[in-house]
Formats: sequence, structure tokens, C-alpha cells
Amino acid sequence: MALTRRLRVDPIACDGHGMCAQLLPERITLDDWGYAIVDPAPIGRDLAAHARRAVNACPVLALRLEAS
Repeated sequence: MALTRRLRVDPIACDGHGMCAQLLPERITLDDWGYAIVDPAPIGRDLAAHARRAVNACPVLALRLEAS
């Protein structure tokens, strides 16, 4: 069985820097105030490296890549 990963954002921790949406526009958009809106679809192999980069770049650690 393959491991499925999904992005999650902690809306309380998110400060709206928007860096994640720049690094992973395929799955992350920003609302009118600049806060992340994450597509709940599983992250495929094609986007895994980009997703990890977005998670690592979050200055407030509000973005996570979780197994589901």
C-alpha cells in the first residue's frame, strides 16, 4: 500500500507571508488577505519535492506535509 501525503496549514500559525503559494501554486492559493488555502488532494510524486520545499520555507512553520 502506497503512503499518501497531504498538505495541511495551521490557520492560527499562518501569518500570510505567501511564500508557500509561490513555491507550490499547483496546490496552494492565497485568500484576499494573503493567507494560504491548501488543496486537500493528495500530493503525488511529481509534486512531493515542491511540497517539501514549501513546507521547509514557511517562516512560521504553519505548513505541514502529513501522511494520510
